[in-house]
Amino acid sequence: MDPPQCLVAVYLLLVSLAQCQHYYLLRPIPSDTLPLLELKEDPDPIYDPREKDLNETELRSALGDFDSRFLSVSPPQDRYTGNEDLEELDLQQQNPTGLMPKDIKSLDLDVQWGKKRKASKKLKRRLQMWLWSYSFCPVLYAWNDLGARFWPRFVRAGSCYSKRSCSVPEGMVCKPAKSTHITLLRWRCVQRRGALKCAWIPVQYPIITECKCSCAN
Repeated sequence: MDPPQCLVAVYLLLVSLAQCQHYYLLRPIPSDTLPLLELKEDPDPIYDPREKDLNETELRSALGDFDSRFLSVSPPQDRYTGNEDLEELDLQQQNPTGLMPKDIKSLDLDVQWGKKRKASKKLKRRLQMWLWSYSFCPVLYAWNDLGARFWPRFVRAGSCYSKRSCSVPEGMVCKPAKSTHITLLRWRCVQRRGALKCAWIPVQYPIITECKCSCAN
């Protein structure tokens, strides 16, 4: 892109951003209750399942659907299965996936630059792609060890990239926008008639599936 075109691009970008700031300030804030806080466990080993309680055949039968994309009985070879360790430059060079967000696609970039003609379709497309790439919020996946009181104990959980702002001007950040639930077995112990009774019970565990650029507060 030659210098005049570059100046036109910067001018169009600043004007369009000024026009759309009101929209961004009114965007709904996704739930920020994810990812889950670390569960505090009683360290007493009396509450741990015994070897006879860890029969994999019986546990698989009790669990039902075993989604190997998010669940593992043994420690995965690679803890990070997505782009957890991406540097900022690597993240910016990633190509966004899916459909271009409507708010970026509908930006009014037909701004007159002095007496010169309006920006070409190619230039508008470059601006839209740059905005989309900068505000793109991928889900970063990593395997978490939930401990012996969960089965399977290894879960592939998602998080949102948070090392920089995802908006221009700065201020917005990547936050959870959508999630799904997977079923795990939880070893639960209660005191009944003076004796400790323990059993595996099914529990729902939320997994982040989508992150979006949203207001920080």
